Amino acid sequence: MNYLEIENQFYILATSSFADSRTSVIKYGESFGVFDKFGDIHQVGKGTQGLYHQGTRFLSKLQLMIENQRPLMLSSHLSEDNHVSIVDLTNPDYENKEGEIVQHGSIHIQRSKFLWMGVCYEKISFSNFDLQESFFSLSIEFEGDFSDIFEVRGTPRINKGIRFADEIKENTVILKYKGLDDIVRSTHLKFLPQPEEIQENTVKYIVSLKPKERFHLEIAVAFDIDGDLPEIKTYDKALKEIKEESERIRTTTTDLYTSNEHFNEWISRSKSDLITMITKTKEGPYPYAGIPWYSTPFGRDGIITAFECLWLEPEVSKGVLKYLARTQATETNDFQDAEPGKILHEKRGGEMAELGEIPFKLYYGTIDATPLFIVLAGAYYERTGDDETIKELWPNIEKALGWINEYGDIDGDGFVEYATRSSKGLVNQGWKDSHDSIFYSSGELAKAPIALCEVQAYVYEAKLRAGQIAKALGYDEKAIRLLAEADLLKEKFNELFWSEDKETYVLALDGDKKPCNVLTSNAGHCLFSGIATLERAKKVGKSLLSEKMFSGWGVRTLANDERRYNPMSYHNGSIWPHDNAMIAHGFSRYGLKNGVEKVMTAVFETSLYVENQRLPELFCGFERRRGENWTAYPVACSPQAWAVASVFLLLQSSLGLTIKAKEKTLSFYKPTLPLFLSDITIRNLKINDHSIALQIRRIGNEITITLINKDVDLKIEIFG
Repeated sequence: MNYLEIENQFYILATSSFADSRTSVIKYGESFGVFDKFGDIHQVGKGTQGLYHQGTRFLSKLQLMIENQRPLMLSSHLSEDNHVSIVDLTNPDYENKEGEIVQHGSIHIQRSKFLWMGVCYEKISFSNFDLQESFFSLSIEFEGDFSDIFEVRGTPRINKGIRFADEIKENTVILKYKGLDDIVRSTHLKFLPQPEEIQENTVKYIVSLKPKERFHLEIAVAFDIDGDLPEIKTYDKALKEIKEESERIRTTTTDLYTSNEHFNEWISRSKSDLITMITKTKEGPYPYAGIPWYSTPFGRDGIITAFECLWLEPEVSKGVLKYLARTQATETNDFQDAEPGKILHEKRGGEMAELGEIPFKLYYGTIDATPLFIVLAGAYYERTGDDETIKELWPNIEKALGWINEYGDIDGDGFVEYATRSSKGLVNQGWKDSHDSIFYSSGELAKAPIALCEVQAYVYEAKLRAGQIAKALGYDEKAIRLLAEADLLKEKFNELFWSEDKETYVLALDGDKKPCNVLTSNAGHCLFSGIATLERAKKVGKSLLSEKMFSGWGVRTLANDERRYNPMSYHNGSIWPHDNAMIAHGFSRYGLKNGVEKVMTAVFETSLYVENQRLPELFCGFERRRGENWTAYPVACSPQAWAVASVFLLLQSSLGLTIKAKEKTLSFYKPTLPLFLSDITIRNLKINDHSIALQIRRIGNEITITLINKDVDLKIEIFG
């Protein structure tokens, strides 16, 4: 990766793609690892592989060698629960001490590794399947560059801290670095059994194995920040603990099973990936955005991911809301693009954030996280009826509303706009935050302040949701005022944002209220939030499913006849799973179920061509061609939280499902199932104090919904 500053954007230049480097990823909490398919950390050029913790790469090389050669690859995969990376290797041909050739395939090598509580554990097992005793040398090479993740991405640094000489203590090697922030970061590598020899950056073993005999080597890599060294356990004890946690999570979360095994596998992988991406915070679970670049809290990503799985797992929404309430801005800070009441864009650890070389230690340069915070709070309250939490959040909701009215509306025209004030902040601050993502039909980039169409939609729904909460809490006057403001915004929005010639909502209005009259997926978010009229929603749906926008793999971010269309761009023609899920939810809201089925089918069929059925952050928007695969985007994060959670929102949209805990109802609006599904069984769905089991079947053109545990005090309503 190389760095290029474009309009102050932290842009990632690709010298090689994740698609062709075939990396394996593991994550737990604040740590993640990116390995090659051999299980090594092996840098090619300016690579991304490594073990990272709190924004710093603590290990930049870890390479296994047998007789000074790399082993031969057999296979590589993740365990079903997504925690353990398993690699099967074998020996290359080598000459033993008697001068005889030991043929490849004589020794089986299995590498298993996982992350747990600030430590990466690895067990390497060697099994001799030769008919005679085998002797071989074994070495493990390692390095720690302690690069900030933004350095790895390509951001140049003139000065760095001090890299101390490595310390060797029996079977432990300590790599140590003191940053310019005066924080000492250390990597502790512990080897069991003790190596025969420890040289600079290398440990060595001499192994002798009788036929069918096995040898086990354990490596623990612990991340130490300023002397806070985590406990290093044995591999087996740590594995037992992570398996117990995984089993506890799986048995206490909602279970989905359908008539389609491939769809079941997609659900299972998505559930495992979502569990992986969720990190425990003091406020509760928070889905970190994506690996490798975004393994940290993002406001917008966390909110949307929580919304996607809200009907299944409301505790995620509770954790997100509480975390974002705690980190809500309280003062104006131009460098951080912060203003009172604004919701976080992202939070970063690492040396560069600590020093202020980047503004992301706490950065607020997002225009949509604040209204979406209110939307999620309202949706969470409807889903759970959790009075205690919503009362606790109400002051934060009021502050967010205050930001919308006082700071968000820069020019006082009733719309919410953005214009960055940070010298190192993001120029574009919607979800399409590339420097070139907001433009006029001529292709010329739009001038700030910019009012995005989807942001007005989010504000509209935020005021509706806040009004509903205010009424429930007894603030009747505030409720009336908020609902009236929402109605006024809807009227004005439909007057100024509609494009008659393209039959869609324009992408944005610039600072002079000149429209960015281009056909984009952003208009689908106006359906998601309900600001569109029914007549116009139908027209938007038709445009989004036209050949200009719909590739066969999903809805593109930009129509293929627009000036800046490029199917290989980040935001101007690519396809994003979460974007498609939100569009499908909008279709469902307006009863456009044929659109839901078309989008859901396309995204599902895309998953069938993806390794492990793990949908990446995005992929290229080329037209689907018979007998050919989808096209990967070179530096897409995978897993990415809002991408893996998209399956749950797609399924909810198909069913038209709304859960209202206070009213003890499950409402289904025009429920349907795509042709590849004939039935769904939902178990352990938590509503109030009950665990619900449902069966949904398609018989001909009819959908039947059966409550399996009939003793539960719950009402099922079907509309449309």
